[in-house]
Amino acid sequence: MVLDVKYPILFLLILPFGFMLYLFYRKSHIQNKWEKNWITILRAIIFLLIIFALTVPQMLLPVKGENVIFLVDRSASMQGTEDKAVAWIGGSIQSKHKDDSYSIITIGKNAAMEQPLNRKETPIQQLSADIDEGETNLEEGIQLAASLIPENQKGRIVLFSDGNETAGNALEAARQLTGQHTVISYVPMQGKHGEDIALTEFNVPTSMYKGEKAELKVKMVSDTQKEATIRISLNNHEILKKKVTVKEGENLFTFSHIVKETGMYVYKAEVTTSDDTYLENNELYAVSNVSGTPKVLIVQDENDSALAKLLQSANVQVETTIPEKMPTVMTGYLPYQSIIFNNVPATTIGEQKMELIEKAVKDFGTGFIMTGGENSFGLGGYFKTPIEKILPVDMDIKGKKKLPSLGLVIVLDRSGSMGGQKLALAKEAAARSVELLRDEDTIGFIAFDDRPWEIVKTAPIKNKKNVMNKIRSVEAGGGTEIYTSLQLAYERLKPLKLQRKHIILLTDGQSSTNSSYQTLVEEGKKDNITISTVALGQDADRNLLEDISKYGAGRFYYVTDSTVIPSILSRETVMATRTYIEDNPFYPKVQPYPEWVKLFENGVPKMNAYIAVTPKSTAQVSILSKKDDPILAQWQYGLGQTAAFTSDTSGKWAGDFARWEGWSNFWSQLVTKTFPSYENVPYEINLKKENGDAKITLKSDKLDLLPLEAAVVSQEGKEMKVQTKMTAPGEYELNMEDKAGMYFLRLKQQTEDGSTKLYQTGFTVPYSDEYLQKGINKPFLKEISSITKGKKLTKESEAFAPIHKASFKKQPFGDRLLLIAFLLFFLEIAIRRFGLQKFLSLFPKKKERPHKEKEASTHVNQLIRTKDRSTRPMMEKQKEISVSPPQIKDRNNTKETQDSPSNEERLQRLMDAKKRRNR
Repeated sequence: MVLDVKYPILFLLILPFGFMLYLFYRKSHIQNKWEKNWITILRAIIFLLIIFALTVPQMLLPVKGENVIFLVDRSASMQGTEDKAVAWIGGSIQSKHKDDSYSIITIGKNAAMEQPLNRKETPIQQLSADIDEGETNLEEGIQLAASLIPENQKGRIVLFSDGNETAGNALEAARQLTGQHTVISYVPMQGKHGEDIALTEFNVPTSMYKGEKAELKVKMVSDTQKEATIRISLNNHEILKKKVTVKEGENLFTFSHIVKETGMYVYKAEVTTSDDTYLENNELYAVSNVSGTPKVLIVQDENDSALAKLLQSANVQVETTIPEKMPTVMTGYLPYQSIIFNNVPATTIGEQKMELIEKAVKDFGTGFIMTGGENSFGLGGYFKTPIEKILPVDMDIKGKKKLPSLGLVIVLDRSGSMGGQKLALAKEAAARSVELLRDEDTIGFIAFDDRPWEIVKTAPIKNKKNVMNKIRSVEAGGGTEIYTSLQLAYERLKPLKLQRKHIILLTDGQSSTNSSYQTLVEEGKKDNITISTVALGQDADRNLLEDISKYGAGRFYYVTDSTVIPSILSRETVMATRTYIEDNPFYPKVQPYPEWVKLFENGVPKMNAYIAVTPKSTAQVSILSKKDDPILAQWQYGLGQTAAFTSDTSGKWAGDFARWEGWSNFWSQLVTKTFPSYENVPYEINLKKENGDAKITLKSDKLDLLPLEAAVVSQEGKEMKVQTKMTAPGEYELNMEDKAGMYFLRLKQQTEDGSTKLYQTGFTVPYSDEYLQKGINKPFLKEISSITKGKKLTKESEAFAPIHKASFKKQPFGDRLLLIAFLLFFLEIAIRRFGLQKFLSLFPKKKERPHKEKEASTHVNQLIRTKDRSTRPMMEKQKEISVSPPQIKDRNNTKETQDSPSNEERLQRLMDAKKRRNR
């Protein structure tokens, strides 16, 4: 037994408390010395107990019970073992003692607690913690388990696993427990096991030239001989499909492919077969840079255009597509040096595709150009979109005071089916529309379910923020009643004296009434009220909504991608003003920028029309209208060059420009200026996995010390968090999340002369080793347990078996000292209140007490008799000298008889006299 105190300095309090006791003893008015001594002693004991308790005394005592942490591997390789582990744990709990505690932790790439340390005897029914099954990180699990075991107490970690660690260092975690009272035991378990085929390598040349014959090598491993099909695709287009016979063990297949395009290309190899245990190990990616003629992607409504022919005549490789067929992954955009939106509306593109283009421009230097037309810029619904962000112009226009007065009412379906993303995007779209309006414009907002709710009363805006907040406050409701809501919108706009009055109706349902919409809309048209409709999803009444838009001289939109809703509403808001198009023929003004002055040295052709926009503050406006609106504006966004040409390419708006002899050179020069200037990647790229991270090493033959900037983007367009550091001259290391997939890498480096070099490539993070069948790693499990002197457990009851390592715990007992001091304090109060003698009389007397009182009484009687004998002769002598009358004698004798005290009274008097002497 070891005694320890946490704050020994508090023992110094004995000095002031001792002095206080001394003063009490000297100054106390207690007369009974015996009582005074007792009170002083009690106070001294109370003070000592309180001081001792304040020092936090602790006593090292043996700890009862065991602490058992069940550590269950729930990674992908352990699928099918959870029920077995839960049953094993349940059986172990039945054998625990009342002082034993246990906890349950599950592990994958991360560790999570299923049940905290407790003494419950009710077993857990299932494992439900959120675990990433892509890795097995035993180290993190062991560390979490060890942290749950109280300090200086015995503990046992019971590991349920196949021992195939793919992240972390479990052996190091086990070594850290050697100085503690914790052992690691294990229960080996095997996950699902069956026939499996896995791709292990896919190699293609990292750089090639157009027309080159590429060699594609596919390596795979199989645990049995079987038939399989290999597919190879290039940028999501299948280029090869072949059936092969795969033998047991390693297999290598080689294919060839002639490269016909330029740019960055992603190859994907897949293998399929019957009875395959893991599908996750059946595909791998590879990336290659193909040099050759630059390539441009034109997005337009028609497959053939004058612009494509212009660029082809300038030896630019061109591909065209319609908005609906635009790529949905980053892979689809990086092969192009530049992308052109040729008069296409945002309402047919969607937010996700625009975000991918924004990433391609910003992080990989892809060029971008937007041309004018009735479906472009503000009229195309690009306000507050990623495309507006990358362009050198804003969609909103300056000089709004010149715009016609406008009244806009948005009628939005808030029925239950509109809940979630659709309603959220619709509300945000309505709020964007408010931003496009002037404060003096009129806005109304009606939300409807089974009846109309006038959220924003139709009136001049005055305070945009308040209006937008009200719109964003709408929540989903009940049914769908369109007619009464539309009727209310017409009633609100009809009496207003405005130049433009427009209604936008958005719904995803059917009308619950058969009222005459045609009559309502045509009557409103007489009052100069137009209406556009948006059908959201397949359940919407497309025929009705399309008819309403026709009756009301508006536009109809059928939407399957809800992310285009904001673009639709902003486009409708802009088109309601009908003033963004400047259609008075004019001669543009060319600014004195060298690259354009020479092209127009023989004069500038006349232009018919353009879309009004506002240049951004840092944009280079090379060509202006007579109103000083931008016709051609350029700037750099991130690593990419972008341009806005606000007239069209067909000639309807461009006028004499389309017939000008320099028209082809103009477009060739503009597009070429947006091309990125990439160089061949001078680095050897290698990847390895370490502690749950992907580590990319870049090694160059040039031993320079120049800093390197890196950006990594996934196929989905998500920018990854990357840490870059130089490890040696010409060597760099990138660290990022270990997530399987294809990634694009952009490198930027400042040279010693101040110029900037850009490099573009890609790499793949392969699937985790979790998806390879390896069996139980018995040597590894045995090594972990032997470090802490644990063992393999074969019986459930062994989990709570006594751990032979003795453990002790410092147990404080200051609270008990305070309790004793508390009781003694009340004892002192009782003595001072009642006196020591009376306090003692409250307790039962001992049996021998009557005998002592009898002896005392006998002793007093003897004293009285002795006194009587000594006084008797004197009294007899007095009787002889004086004779008293008989009656007097009789009276005196009577009085003496009455006043003579009893023996008990005399005893009491003697005892009282003795007490007075003692005082």
